[in-house]
Amino acid sequence: MPQPVTEGRGPVRYGPSPPGPASGLPVPPALADVLAAASAVDRPEPPGGGPRLLEAGCGYWRRRGMRAAPEDVAAAPGAPVLLSAVIAAHDGDLLLPRPCPAWWAPQARLLGRPAYHVPVPAECGGVPDPYALLETVRRVRGEGGRPGLLLISVADDPTGTVAPPELVREACEAAVAEGLHVVSDETWRDTLHDPHATVLVSPSEMCPHDTTVLADLSGSLAPSAWPAAIARFPSGPRGAEWRSRALDRLTALGAQLAAPVAAAAAYALGEPEPVAERAAASAALHGRVAAAAHRTVLAAGALARPPQAGRCLYADLAPLRGQLAARGVTDAMELEEYLGEGLGFPAPGGHRFGDELGALRVRLDTAPLLGRPPDPGGRALTAADPLHRPEVADALDRLAAVFHELHRTPANGAGR
Repeated sequence: MPQPVTEGRGPVRYGPSPPGPASGLPVPPALADVLAAASAVDRPEPPGGGPRLLEAGCGYWRRRGMRAAPEDVAAAPGAPVLLSAVIAAHDGDLLLPRPCPAWWAPQARLLGRPAYHVPVPAECGGVPDPYALLETVRRVRGEGGRPGLLLISVADDPTGTVAPPELVREACEAAVAEGLHVVSDETWRDTLHDPHATVLVSPSEMCPHDTTVLADLSGSLAPSAWPAAIARFPSGPRGAEWRSRALDRLTALGAQLAAPVAAAAAYALGEPEPVAERAAASAALHGRVAAAAHRTVLAAGALARPPQAGRCLYADLAPLRGQLAARGVTDAMELEEYLGEGLGFPAPGGHRFGDELGALRVRLDTAPLLGRPPDPGGRALTAADPLHRPEVADALDRLAAVFHELHRTPANGAGR
């Protein structure tokens, strides 16, 4: 009997690579030099990170208005394993916004924890609607569940949006009032496309004793091929207990940073000029490309929230359901396959982010629109007008052609 084709369809191994869209840009030379200089060190960091790395993490959080001491911080080889340790440090079921990063729910499954999705409001992703959150908590408890953790991302993958401060406050206050601990994934907080016009507030500023913050350095400071992430636990006895439990799990898993990666991470967390300039330039470049892709999606009749951060936008093709049905596309899995073939790069469907399979939603990443190796995105990064670089213009033209062709398709009765 023929075996089903699984490539690109499985929920974990064939899904989007954690912790989110890649940058598509070359490694900054100064960062590569630090890694190379430490390549002869043959011992890993201790579980949770060594003193130099932890102090660098403290400085990173302090510059963002969060008090931190080394005993409040932990590091791990990537956000997924660190999130797993943070979840394991707490009791109770998980509540996740819908949609949410594709790598969150697998951590709950691996720990045997139930996870429940809560709808987000119309204006943004990453943070659930406060009233829907309260209703979900009551429903889960009524069914015998034990809600204990709320995961949010104020700068969000997959929607590319930033949650308004008032929404963050209302959702977090509602969660804490119901006895939930908040875990804030702030991987993308430093990738704002227009930092002067976008206000980002961390839940730790509002609920400092009930919020753990984590960030993967691949968001803005380091390449995703060098996995490194940091977490800031609340100060005080409760935070110390949660951190201790998380370190126990990291130790049991052997989740230690390689010395060269730890050296590069500590350097990047210090945000020296080469790293800070690259982060700002990268955010601006991805913002320009995301805005152009957003215009293309809207021109074809689809929907998408305006991207504000990160390296993606989240398109809703429900208005084109009839045109898609005429091409044999009726759900997110088929939409992923259809757009992936047309665009020539992965376009993960909304089902991977917790959305319903029947919803015609898809994440469009900006990195594939920057160009191809051997110098992916390097020329666009320094161009006066990156959208006019041939490799970027060609990729955007291809995106426009695919969506324009879909828009022109006669709709069948299924979409009316």
